[in-house]
Amino acid sequence: LRGVRALKRPAAAVARFVGAVMLVTGSLLVVDVALTLTWQEPLTALMADRAQARVEAELDDLGAVVARDGRATATVRDPRKRLAAMAKRARARARDGRAIGRVELPTLGRSYGVVEGTGTEDLKKGPAHYPTTPFPGEGGTVAVAGHRTTYALPFRTIDDLRKGDRIVLSMPYGRFTYRVRRTRIVAPTEVSVLKRVGYEQLVLTACHPLYSAQQRIVVFAKLQRGAPAAVTRSS
Repeated sequence: LRGVRALKRPAAAVARFVGAVMLVTGSLLVVDVALTLTWQEPLTALMADRAQARVEAELDDLGAVVARDGRATATVRDPRKRLAAMAKRARARARDGRAIGRVELPTLGRSYGVVEGTGTEDLKKGPAHYPTTPFPGEGGTVAVAGHRTTYALPFRTIDDLRKGDRIVLSMPYGRFTYRVRRTRIVAPTEVSVLKRVGYEQLVLTACHPLYSAQQRIVVFAKLQRGAPAAVTRSS
């Protein structure tokens, strides 16, 4: 009997230890989930912050290149044609994962550097431009994708955008102001949202609902004004 009791004591101690470990582990998991739900996963947030800093540095470096584009197109008097020429040059040298411009969402208090390409690694850096769509100023539909729950979650609250809200794409060669027209929820395979329409537009896409990739939320915005970089700086 004493031997049985002696065996039970270590077993009970082990059970208490395992229970304590499970309790701590469970608590840490709850904290991690809470952080992700209310903010984002800390590691990806840090990575996104560093990536955005590199994107900002790349945008600064584009200044000299755009200045050369400006001189090369200086003889084009029509502002729209000049923007189109500079946009075409910018798109020709764009590379996946490299900075191309900035998207500003004034009503949401958000602003992020945009990179080219919509691959997994590109989207980790911030909002990313669909390579199959034109650059602002070229005409047609410009499309930009972004995460909602990780990697700086740039488009987390785009479902809060309302008709008439401004969206600004600041490219090194010009500034383009759009006004939201509508929002749609579509299947991930719905590519018709990228098609050309009868005016220049911008579409923002992201996974929907939050914490799911079952659908896509798409915000459509119509171009209101586009101004060459030189005009933007003097205004």
